[in-house]
Amino acid sequence: MSRVVTLNNGMKMPLVGLGCWKIPNEVCASQVYEAIKIGYRLFDGAQDYGNEKEVGQGIRKAIDEGIVKREELFVVSKLWNSFHDPKNVKAALQRTLDDMKLDYLDLFYIHFPIALKFVPFKEKYPPGLYTGSQDEKQGTMSEENVPIIDTYRALEQLVDEGLIKSIGISNFSGSIIMDLLRGCRIKPVALQIEHHPYLTQERLVHYVKLQGLQVVAYSSFGPQSFIEMGSDLAKTTPPLFENPKIIEIAKNHGKEISPSQVLLRWATQNNVAVIPKSSKKERLHDNLHIDDKLTLTDQELKEISALNKNIRFNDPYTWNDKNPFPIFD
Repeated sequence: MSRVVTLNNGMKMPLVGLGCWKIPNEVCASQVYEAIKIGYRLFDGAQDYGNEKEVGQGIRKAIDEGIVKREELFVVSKLWNSFHDPKNVKAALQRTLDDMKLDYLDLFYIHFPIALKFVPFKEKYPPGLYTGSQDEKQGTMSEENVPIIDTYRALEQLVDEGLIKSIGISNFSGSIIMDLLRGCRIKPVALQIEHHPYLTQERLVHYVKLQGLQVVAYSSFGPQSFIEMGSDLAKTTPPLFENPKIIEIAKNHGKEISPSQVLLRWATQNNVAVIPKSSKKERLHDNLHIDDKLTLTDQELKEISALNKNIRFNDPYTWNDKNPFPIFD
């Protein structure tokens, strides 16, 4: 498995995990199972990904075959926007646990600091952005008047009950984090953010590290993650895999080193955890052992960080013209 980091509650978390976003349902269980056989121990999922049953099937198969024990895994999910009301938080978590056939999660994030109207599980699960057929027809998203601290305190109760081991926050800006830290009883252990050389967020990363939170990067390859989702910004942004500086640095370290490995190592060398996805066994193995294969120089780290353009591909402000959410402004 990869190098581990110690979180502020004493738990050990691998620095490299498997991201479960966009893994097709029909192959998800087998990919998770094979990843465990390769050595992956962290699995980063979410209610909104719609594949938690399959992730759980892969985990259960590996446990049943004696490949791994449950306590050796670090299983992650995220509370979706529609379940922020405290009365819905535990039920939403229980849905995840039931789908995955687990007794607890190691880490449960608040996916976004956005509270949408509750959608009953029987009506639609996962609910996505639109909270009913009428909203979807009109292209609007209905919000709920739920402060983040209320949602967070419901999560703290789940820690007390042993249903989750730790709490995380995802897609939170600095001011929201500062306010949350003033009011929380149990400190979050991690902040997950979009993070790549086009969006380094250095001041935010520096601040949360000072507060003792582990930074976890998603979309480490920048626009690559969003092209298939139809993002015009992603389509028109030069791929990081083709960036001359990234290619140059990869070549400096030998023909067996790829641009993707340079991008991942840039993150882990800055003590930022990564959760890349791949369907290829050799790529999964290379990603997992990136710290063993490559060490960038201080100058190379600086050159990669200098590629920052503050380009954000996952911005809730652009989700819908009628419901702009300026959470990063």
